[in-house]
Amino acid sequence: MDLAERDDALYTAFKAKDTRFDGRFFVGISSTGVYCRPVCWARQAKRSSCTFFSSAAEAEQAGYRPCLLCRPELAPGNSLVDATSALARKAARLLDENCGNGQSLEQLAARLGCTDRHLRRVFLDEYHVTPVQYLQTCRLLLAKNLLTDTDLSVLEVAMAAGFGSLRRMNDLFQKQYKLSPTALRKRASEGKKHTGSITVTLGYRPPYRWEEMLEFLAGRAIQGVEKVEKGRYYRAVRLPDRTGKPCAGWVQVSRHPKKDGLNVTMSDTLIPVLSQILSRIRRLFDLYCDPDAVYAVLQVMDELQPGLCVKGRRVPGCFEPFETAVRAILGQQITVKAASTLARRMAAKLGTPVETGIDGLTCTFPTAADIIALGDSIQERLGTLGVIAARSTCIRALAEGLKRGEIQLDQSADPEREMEKLQAIRGIGGWTAQYVAMRTMGWPDAFLETDAGVKHALPDRSAKELLALAERWRPWRSYAVVNLWFKGE
Repeated sequence: MDLAERDDALYTAFKAKDTRFDGRFFVGISSTGVYCRPVCWARQAKRSSCTFFSSAAEAEQAGYRPCLLCRPELAPGNSLVDATSALARKAARLLDENCGNGQSLEQLAARLGCTDRHLRRVFLDEYHVTPVQYLQTCRLLLAKNLLTDTDLSVLEVAMAAGFGSLRRMNDLFQKQYKLSPTALRKRASEGKKHTGSITVTLGYRPPYRWEEMLEFLAGRAIQGVEKVEKGRYYRAVRLPDRTGKPCAGWVQVSRHPKKDGLNVTMSDTLIPVLSQILSRIRRLFDLYCDPDAVYAVLQVMDELQPGLCVKGRRVPGCFEPFETAVRAILGQQITVKAASTLARRMAAKLGTPVETGIDGLTCTFPTAADIIALGDSIQERLGTLGVIAARSTCIRALAEGLKRGEIQLDQSADPEREMEKLQAIRGIGGWTAQYVAMRTMGWPDAFLETDAGVKHALPDRSAKELLALAERWRPWRSYAVVNLWFKGE
């Protein structure tokens, strides 16, 4: 397909307002100077007025400003498997997460295990803009979201979005959008009152099985740290800002009543770590998923049992990787309820108290540094909580590996390499390594052939037979596991 044919196909998708393409491309409209999501409900532009871009950053570098109706900052992102360059996609995720932290390109490249020169090259090939240009757009879109949806002052928005100064944000708004932040705020701020919290909306591609996601999280919630109540997810949070100062507060996530998105409400004490929180919520609720792409592969599961695969099921991710990994270690060979009890005791005794004002949210889970600080007394301290010695030693080894930077548990990691490192730790086997990769690294192709839930959904098959059967489900075997879990209940 040549470029003209490709653009004709994209224009057809634009005319259809097909949600499957939301976030996969953007449309620059020359007659208005704005760029839109393919689902924009504004008056349809003529084909001759449309230019198509693979990212919002590319559209902005071409001189377009974001549409105030469809709001490109709300578009869902792309799954890692969708990318022609996994490295570029991982870099984009890190830029999204750290746009407010002032991280340099050299630091980003080091975290990804490559040179900054190589990162620039692959990023340019994938996104048609440099990492710096992409980062600038991340900050502009985050600032636009905050100016539109919150009552933060313009200065607070500039700091939260990572500009470093109000002057810098003003200059870029004028350059890119031909509009001042103050003017945008005046359009959006009528009737808003300060409540001590802010709410930001994050988009996803429908359908989304929201109730099932909450059901999964509720069954594994660590009392005191998180809870699910009345269709909402709540969590106590404590994260360091760009200077290392800890910021503590609470987060609430609910489904938007009208849009394909989630409302993320947080205490204003967490504004300095806003970009981190939004990135972690995207990971926890798997907002990058393309359910149509997943279902196109996994619908063959219905040949085994009708209704085995349901479009829109997401892979539950995590908010705090170390917490989720420890929870997986505690859950080995015991029930989900018993593991939750052990995790609750650890949080209550070793976690950090947080004042939230929300009933049931009292603390955060202990960090890797908290575990290491126990020193040689770890077996005794965890033993009094009901954790056996072997698991205490395993948890300590994991904490030390993370602290030294030898192990990575985030979406910038190479899952297969990290799973090998995890299994080198005494006490971590194949099930735990796959489970941790699936939930903390966003690995879409994990498969748990020895899992009790998987075996219950597909009985009378050996682990070897299940593994062979799952070959047809690549590269979405993590989603197959989730479908089997719900079918097996």
